[in-house]
Amino acid sequence: MSILFLNPVLKDTIWGGTRLKEFGYDLPSDHVGECWGISAHPNGDCEIAFGEYKGAKLSSMWAEHRELFDNVEGDTFPLLTKIIAAEDDLSIQVHPDNSYAFANENGSLGKMECWYVLDADPNTTIVVGHNADSKDELVSMIDEHRFNDLIRETPISKGDFFQINPGTVHAIKGGTVILETQQSSDITYRLYDYDRLDNGKLRELHLDKSKDVIVSPYKKPELHVGGFKATVNKGFQELVNTEYYTVWKCDVDGEANIKEDQHFMLVSVIDGDGLVDDYKISKGSHFIICKDQDEVTFNGNMSLIISTVN
Repeated sequence: MSILFLNPVLKDTIWGGTRLKEFGYDLPSDHVGECWGISAHPNGDCEIAFGEYKGAKLSSMWAEHRELFDNVEGDTFPLLTKIIAAEDDLSIQVHPDNSYAFANENGSLGKMECWYVLDADPNTTIVVGHNADSKDELVSMIDEHRFNDLIRETPISKGDFFQINPGTVHAIKGGTVILETQQSSDITYRLYDYDRLDNGKLRELHLDKSKDVIVSPYKKPELHVGGFKATVNKGFQELVNTEYYTVWKCDVDGEANIKEDQHFMLVSVIDGDGLVDDYKISKGSHFIICKDQDEVTFNGNMSLIISTVN
């Protein structure tokens, strides 16, 4: 019976800080912006923390023990879970879909993602979408450096949720902490970076590729916020269900028995603490409930974000 607990990979960023200490992580610097909590990507391949497979990389588990993941097909582990804590604004960016990434980024997956807002400073906004009415207008606004007119900002608060489809202009602003569920891809096209210097140099922009992949006009995706998926793991609040993943939020107060009727389930503790079966977990814990685990029991007071591959 397998629950795989993972050691997260922590990433320094130009916009990072020390906020991730709140999740119990020992930070290597004062500029940590990302925790890759569940990842088999080459740029951040998590190790199994303890147990039978201690020290093994998640990528090798996927390659050598596919039965734990219901023998799902694919060369790479399909999903990636991050916590992002922004001290400063992230660049304005966009991600490609699978077909564009495969053709232009050495066979990489594209990047669909979604954000659950764990915390946000007062009066914080987020960038999702753009204001151009057509592709021609989009290109003109980019060429004319009219990014203030182009980007679409919206106020945010703790508990908000956003689905970011490939081709969506987006950016997290300083003072925001999110949990991100995404395809396992690290392909990002920077559209605008506020002319910031990194080690004395402007960071690379990807204007041509951004123009290629941005969908115009922007169309807000339909979500399932507030709905419940009655036939699978009854009691989970389903946040979104896409072609690549389904994401739920689950609040545990006391005991909760969860049937593992998915291919496998990625779990992140976003608040509180307690037990999963006999293992202690707390805010910042990340683990995978594998297919050979028929049911798990949570005890305690905590909030979880749970996802699975579709």
